[in-house]
Amino acid sequence: MNPSSKSALVGIEKVWDKALHVNLDPLRYGSICEIGAGQRVAGQFFKVGAAAGTIAKTMSAYDMTMSDEIYGKAPRYVCRERVDQMLTHEFGSLQERLHTERGNETAFFAYAATISAKRYNVDNYCQGHIGLRFQHKALAEPSNINLHVHMLDPTADQQAQALGMLGVNLIFGAFYFWDDPKIVIEKLLDELSSERIEVDYIEFTGPAFEDVENRLMNLHLLRAWCTRAVLFDENGNTQIPGDCLRKVPVMAIRGSFRPPTRIVSDMFESGTHLFAQLNKLDQSKVLTVTEITMSEVGKGSAASDQNFLSRVDLLSTLGHSVLVSDYYRFFRLRNWMRTHNQEPFGITLSVRDVVNLLDPKYYEDLEGGLLEGMGKLFPDDTQVFVYPTIIDGQYTTLEDVRLPSSQQSLLDHLISNRLFIGCQEIDRSNLYINSAEVHQSIKARTDSWKKNVDERLVPMIEMREMFTA
Repeated sequence: MNPSSKSALVGIEKVWDKALHVNLDPLRYGSICEIGAGQRVAGQFFKVGAAAGTIAKTMSAYDMTMSDEIYGKAPRYVCRERVDQMLTHEFGSLQERLHTERGNETAFFAYAATISAKRYNVDNYCQGHIGLRFQHKALAEPSNINLHVHMLDPTADQQAQALGMLGVNLIFGAFYFWDDPKIVIEKLLDELSSERIEVDYIEFTGPAFEDVENRLMNLHLLRAWCTRAVLFDENGNTQIPGDCLRKVPVMAIRGSFRPPTRIVSDMFESGTHLFAQLNKLDQSKVLTVTEITMSEVGKGSAASDQNFLSRVDLLSTLGHSVLVSDYYRFFRLRNWMRTHNQEPFGITLSVRDVVNLLDPKYYEDLEGGLLEGMGKLFPDDTQVFVYPTIIDGQYTTLEDVRLPSSQQSLLDHLISNRLFIGCQEIDRSNLYINSAEVHQSIKARTDSWKKNVDERLVPMIEMREMFTA
């Protein structure tokens, strides 16, 4: 594809125009199969006309028993495994039946979706798995794009409409921008917004995407405003948040982690131990999540991307999951967590951060101001654990914090109700570690930083020359 034609395709934003363009492309031919409420993608192609040259087959396997008969059993009806079964069956059927007749001049595709939409009179979590298997050119081995979506529209009909538009955007993007997956992502929500539907997980596999780093593609979902948060598990792999967070208590710490120092490990140990003790939990079952806000990950340069991957690898080596979000305020983070998890939720932060957390200026857009912000942070099993630090040469704990009188009264209330809890069992030798100085030491290639990070991280940082750019 020459640059001018690709530039013209980037400019196509209307779903109607995208569907028509695909229908008029003689190279593309395939099947669209949808389970559940998302049965609108095929309809988009039929409505614009000329679909006979594009659509070999459509299927709406709404009945569970019929779905099992066609595709086989799966752990759940709305899951990645079911989508993979559908893609394997439908793409295999196309090749088996049509390869001899038209395989030399056709790039086959199969689109599959299994969706749990808004149910009548029930406030259920609305989500779905979507997959596309396609040949980026005739005779090529197939490649795949898999998505997980979270639907936010209030009615099933609106959700189905959004899914239909998203499906066309995905198919169009894959066909014409497979060599630049960032554009595929950026075009997913054309004529939509993340207020209607979020794409919180994406995976590119196959020969069209051999050089793609999927962790960076998921980070790009955030940069492209397709979602508000992405999650990486303790092995450093991207995960669907609902799968990773389901039915586990969570302890979160926010930071930049460039690199994670020994004080991070001690904060987790101290906060998590107290969290487990107060909530009668098995500490080994608590999921520890390091949260990095978007302001800390850069805008997508090669250096900032490598810096981000370094932090994911180091934190996963320490056994922590990594959450990247644009939820600057903690009550927004808690609200996001509650869409995926109803178990006890803890946040450990430095005593320095208490002042910011209770600063009224951060809540000026709320009708109830600071009080409303705290009400939204603590409506259920949420607690904040405050780790001591050195301020102006003095050992400072939660009890030492002094705020303006109105804020101090609120802080005292939160402490007396065990919503703000001071960490007691800590390693004071870590309190003198300055993260900025550690980072500067690594950048200057001196050795003073080594004593301040976990020994498991030292060879990784040195070998890969992390944080030296």
